[in-house]
Amino acid sequence: MAIALFAVLIAVVVSHVVPDLARLRDFSWFATWLRTAGARLGESRLWQSGAGAFVSVGLPVAVVALIQWLVSDALYGLAELALGAIVLFYCWGPRDLDLDVDAIVAAPDSDRRNAALQALPVEPPEPPLTLSGTVLVDHAFRAGLARWFGPLFWFIVLGPCGAVLYRLTQLARTRAFGGELPTNHADALERLLRVLDWPAAHLMTLALAVAADFDAVASAWRDFHAARGRWFVSDIGFLLAAGRASVEVEEELDEHYDVTGRSALAELSQAMALNWRILIVWLVVFSLLVLAGSIR
Repeated sequence: MAIALFAVLIAVVVSHVVPDLARLRDFSWFATWLRTAGARLGESRLWQSGAGAFVSVGLPVAVVALIQWLVSDALYGLAELALGAIVLFYCWGPRDLDLDVDAIVAAPDSDRRNAALQALPVEPPEPPLTLSGTVLVDHAFRAGLARWFGPLFWFIVLGPCGAVLYRLTQLARTRAFGGELPTNHADALERLLRVLDWPAAHLMTLALAVAADFDAVASAWRDFHAARGRWFVSDIGFLLAAGRASVEVEEELDEHYDVTGRSALAELSQAMALNWRILIVWLVVFSLLVLAGSIR
């Protein structure tokens, strides 16, 4: 676990300090793989069914898992450290979340602000997002889950293959990568992404309760599930509800008000700050688990 912790710290620091390296996160090979596999297996029952996910996403993940196993004891752990840091950095993002948020907040006019806003989700949304506090806060936490905490959680659980599993599953559900996948195949990937998001979103919510207002977060989580009549739902709306409950921005005298009279951009900035607090809580807890394991 110590090697995984060092790999996480390296990937996070490099991603934040050298954002220009984001250009190395090129997944065009995955698009080529999906097109090639679709051309060869497109009419087969395997590709047309949900089991096709074992081919489209499963095979690349299996290759990474094999490499992960091969280097597990090489060079006194240095090879494992290098593989972990490289893979997690590659699966982080793909763009720097801080820069995308800053582009929205610092945009000089409404046109460029709205254009920057569309870059916050994983892919350009349809219809386009509007500038309001609720939209900005929700998508700040969605982006935090998709760009940071999803890959990070599965990296901690499964190693490099876990981060690749999360990122490829997410990419395969976008129009640019998986737009031509058969319906049953795409639905299986959608269900898989929900499964991958669920534990990470819950741990984000728990960390948010520690880093912000515990009572507000707990109430939002409880009310969300009570409204649905059950305590297990695959929807990550509980995270968004907790995020909205944690954002409290004083009204400011500027021109960027949403319909509630509160500054939407200030809410976005605070949501981004809360993402950083969640990340710090995760890293502290992970470090304590590593330290406890080394003492034992």
